[in-house]
Amino acid sequence: MPQGTLEVLLVSAKGLENTDFLNNMDPFVILTCRTQEQKSSVASGKGSEPEWNETFVFNLTGDVSELTLKILDSDVGSNDDFVGEATIPLDALFTEGSVPATAYNVVKNEEYRGEIRVGLTFTPEESRSEYADEESLGGWRESSYRD
Repeated sequence: MPQGTLEVLLVSAKGLENTDFLNNMDPFVILTCRTQEQKSSVASGKGSEPEWNETFVFNLTGDVSELTLKILDSDVGSNDDFVGEATIPLDALFTEGSVPATAYNVVKNEEYRGEIRVGLTFTPEESRSEYADEESLGGWRESSYRD
């Protein structure tokens, strides 16, 4: 089970479906990693080509296999409109340590709705057993320290 810190760089999106008919939409992203949820700022008036360049940090402690990015259009006075979402598998990240800003497909009702660019970095938590020297694992040193 990977334990450590997941750093997500939310860069931009393009080709999104504009859900506002009169104005440019005001998109924002809800990032979800298992039970943790964070929200980006609203890219006011940026329409279907928003840029955020924001970093989010998640603490990973259990069985985490993916990051979900849900894009919404902020609407004042009514419910926010669902634009689409992208699901990013994290298995390769745990092996590589980082993935440069990459475009992921945004999907709504199983149809392509644009793409979102995200960079990922995983920093594993240092566990003592991984870095312990042999002497601290119950060898002669431990047995020589008797009270």
